Amino acid sequence: MKFIKTLRRNEEGATAIEYGLIAALIAVAAITAMQSLGGELSTTFNTVDGEMATANAKAPNGV
Repeated sequence: MKFIKTLRRNEEGATAIEYGLIAALIAVAAITAMQSLGGELSTTFNTVDGEMATANAKAPNGV
């Protein structure tokens, strides 16, 4: 019975699980933010690429 009482008071496992859940939540938030940011960066780079191609087509041949 003493072993079972000690086991009930031991909270190390519960703390480890809580830290694991917090780490998983942070990872999900980071992945979501990076996917959103990645889409915006892709759009920005495509816009810059198009603008540079247009400017290059309008530039004189010697420049």
